[in-house]
Amino acid sequence: MTLLDRNAAVRPAPNSAKRQTGAAAGRRSLRMIRWKEASLAYAFLLPSLLLFGIFLFYPLLKSVYLSLHLTDPRGRIAAFAGLDNFTELLASDKFYESLKVTLSFTVLTVPVGIALALLLAALSQGKLRGMKAFQFVFSLPVAISVGTGSVIWMMLYHPTLGTLNYFLTLLGVEPVRWLTDPAWALVSVSITTIWMNLGFNYIVLLSGLQSVPEEIYDSAKIDGSGPLRTFFQLTVPLVSPTLFFVGIVSVIQAFQSFGQIHILTKGGPMNSTDVIVFNIYQDAFVNFRFGIGSAQALILFAIVLILTVLQYRFLERKVHYQ
Repeated sequence: MTLLDRNAAVRPAPNSAKRQTGAAAGRRSLRMIRWKEASLAYAFLLPSLLLFGIFLFYPLLKSVYLSLHLTDPRGRIAAFAGLDNFTELLASDKFYESLKVTLSFTVLTVPVGIALALLLAALSQGKLRGMKAFQFVFSLPVAISVGTGSVIWMMLYHPTLGTLNYFLTLLGVEPVRWLTDPAWALVSVSITTIWMNLGFNYIVLLSGLQSVPEEIYDSAKIDGSGPLRTFFQLTVPLVSPTLFFVGIVSVIQAFQSFGQIHILTKGGPMNSTDVIVFNIYQDAFVNFRFGIGSAQALILFAIVLILTVLQYRFLERKVHYQ
């Protein structure tokens, strides 16, 4: 083989060089497209990330910082305390009483609120004439603020002028001290909270019920299934994802409840409605013990996180996804 032949063998063919150049250009173009798409995605996410950073991440980091320090009567950092605030909390009987009240409040509000919303949604999901009016009325509490709703229920609970005691008097029953009796205060606040959360729970559950295909109900009727059996053995499993979501949200809302308690009872009487969030408010913004308040907030965050994980761990397996 001559030298010219060897050079020709080593030199790549023109078509092969063009293909390699085209492939390299295609890869660069693909990387450019991906970079533009990622930049556009982050540009859309930037406002949300800024809001989360300002109103969520920064307060969380600030709470961690404050929980490790002591503050003076003006709320300024006085000294580094390490884990002393957490140790003081875990040794305090008042903290455990607040936790007990919070758990009792959650038990009183979450199951009853979900069951009542599911019942109303099941009764009003039909296409009969006038059902739209019922759906509007049942969802109305979602449009009422916590402050307005609390004032309304404060008037209803009034010991002498309240509507509830008026009807009890007509029935020959002694008036109830709804907000001043330790035996009734937590129940009264729970009733108010159930009503306040009813609108949201109702709307979500009604949407879940309306997403169930009508053909399934028609098949159940053909098989001779009655209304109750169809509801408990067919409807409830089909809307279990919605129930699971509402349950998680309701538990979180119960642990974060504050406005109605502050307006109606201010944690009383005799600390019977002193939930953890109200206790945090008292320590941080009344007594200016921001270290103790921040430590309680972090413990509350950990409790809610653990409960949410437990719900996912043990309840999600019972959820029937279509």
